[in-house]
Amino acid sequence: MNSTAKEITLIIIGSLFFALGVNLFAIPNELGEGGVTGISMTLYYVFSWSPGYTNFVMNGILLAIGYKVLNKRVTWYTLLAIFFTSVFLHFTEGMGRSLDIMLGTVFAGVFIGIGLGLVLRSGGTTGGSTIVARMLNQKFGWAVSTSMFVFDILVVIGSGFVIGIENTMYTGISIYISTKILDYLIDGFDTRKAVTIISPLTDAIAEKVSAEMDRGATIINARGHYSKESKDILYVVINKQELFLLKKTIQQIDDKAFVVVHDVRDVFGEGFTFPKT
Repeated sequence: MNSTAKEITLIIIGSLFFALGVNLFAIPNELGEGGVTGISMTLYYVFSWSPGYTNFVMNGILLAIGYKVLNKRVTWYTLLAIFFTSVFLHFTEGMGRSLDIMLGTVFAGVFIGIGLGLVLRSGGTTGGSTIVARMLNQKFGWAVSTSMFVFDILVVIGSGFVIGIENTMYTGISIYISTKILDYLIDGFDTRKAVTIISPLTDAIAEKVSAEMDRGATIINARGHYSKESKDILYVVINKQELFLLKKTIQQIDDKAFVVVHDVRDVFGEGFTFPKT
């Protein structure tokens, strides 16, 4: 029950941020957006129809048609997100004012990204392109991510005939910013480094990593495709600040070691943090 209450609270907060991004920054600067929200904004520019109403009607129709492609929990959470987003879009309508176009673009992207991220992190969706993409996936087998991208791009391109080429380009910047914010909220801000080390001296490196850095190390047995020789691969996850020390440690033991460094997010467990729900 506590978990459900927390998720619903996140949906409400996320819906508010999303609506503020649209009404405070995007619409006053005549920017567009992808999905159903982008269509609602275009209708507002052309006919002065309230985005709160059009967003609710279009998303409601899509949800009624495509609810079968979502599981029961996601359907209810999506319904809540659509309702609260539409309510906040209605009550915050007209609150924004025109800013410097770049400033409006940045803050529209930040607020919309935070809103989407909180809703998705809670287990819901904002409807629109997500429902369309899942229906196309079920009907034709198209990839969900590709379908969402194509649908959003078509909406943005269509809005370009109303808001102009320059504002469409600013819209692209705003969507990029919101996507990056969304990625951080879903994947986590606390990036770590995963390091893969191929060396004949993996045991010596692992011992020094454990002793001097207090980090665990996993040795994976592998076989070279060309040489057909068995060799050990060392896998270590560290904080960003520890990367220089690890590189120095590896070079001291084996300056010919093959090292690959990866960015990873949301690392949890012993020695790191516990998962956030």
